[in-house]
Amino acid sequence: MPAEWAQQRATWFSWAQNLDTWTNDGKYEAMITQYATLLGTLAQYQPICVNVANDKMKNFATQTIQNLGFDTKNITFFNHPTNDAWCRDHGPIFVKDIQNNKTILDWYYNAWGGKYPPFDLDNAIPQLVAKALNLPFVTPGIVLEGGSIEVNGKGTLLTTKACLLNKNRNPHLNQSQIENYLYQYLGATNILWLEDGIVGDDTDGHIDDLTRFVNENTVVNIIEHHKSDENYTILKENAHTLSTLKDQDGKHFNIIELPMPKPLVVDDTRLPASYANFLIANDVVLVPTFEDKNDDLALSILQKCFSTRKVIGINCKAIVWGLGTIHCLSQQEPM
Repeated sequence: MPAEWAQQRATWFSWAQNLDTWTNDGKYEAMITQYATLLGTLAQYQPICVNVANDKMKNFATQTIQNLGFDTKNITFFNHPTNDAWCRDHGPIFVKDIQNNKTILDWYYNAWGGKYPPFDLDNAIPQLVAKALNLPFVTPGIVLEGGSIEVNGKGTLLTTKACLLNKNRNPHLNQSQIENYLYQYLGATNILWLEDGIVGDDTDGHIDDLTRFVNENTVVNIIEHHKSDENYTILKENAHTLSTLKDQDGKHFNIIELPMPKPLVVDDTRLPASYANFLIANDVVLVPTFEDKNDDLALSILQKCFSTRKVIGINCKAIVWGLGTIHCLSQQEPM
């Protein structure tokens, strides 16, 4: 699996249409404005592909993006109906062989351990995309979501025990057996495990809210400095574990701390707001912001990490009500 900073042909999304995901106080309207801004912004830099249920949804999506002043010429819509918008987890994961040929991995998707049925339409997306692109697909036969893995393109893969070893995913497999799937299908040679995810993350601890590669030997890692925060101990322990880990060449990682925004709470529920949920594209990095005092600091840190790309903040304060942000909504397709 190529690293996210490798040259991309396009980025895939599934149009955000599930009202049940954003029903809190009628917040769908606020969310869809931020979501359309995300798509419109990225489409200025590279092609994007969007799964929609039908032409009516395509027309609504096009009009919504255009009404915000964005050009949609770089956006291609595919009539692939979905249950929800989280394309990182239900979408195709692209891998390449030594001849540079692309194959789509069709992992089984069960909505993070069966939490949000139905998920049959989402589970069908990788094969539909493979057919649309005339690419081969392989079905490994186990549950795996794109947000649960982070790769550096050189063999090292980061993940969490809280998610991949959760019994609501693959209860018949132990850690060693799961690793064998990652070796076989993703080309991993060095699998590294962190422990828990952040509070409020209904995925059981996806790595893309915690620790992200910014180059082959450097990671940004979120940290909470307020001891009273419920994420403090979780993130401190993850930081310690990360400091002991080594890459595929036996080298310790360069670790850059990324702050957390202040807690976002809706209806007594902590939302998984994290600056680590950014998306790397060809010439741009899109970073979730939350109208928080740490927004500018996070953007500044990431701009230093991606000196050849423009780092842009996208307000995700309404999007995160759905319990995910930019990286969760997207899936890159390598060139």
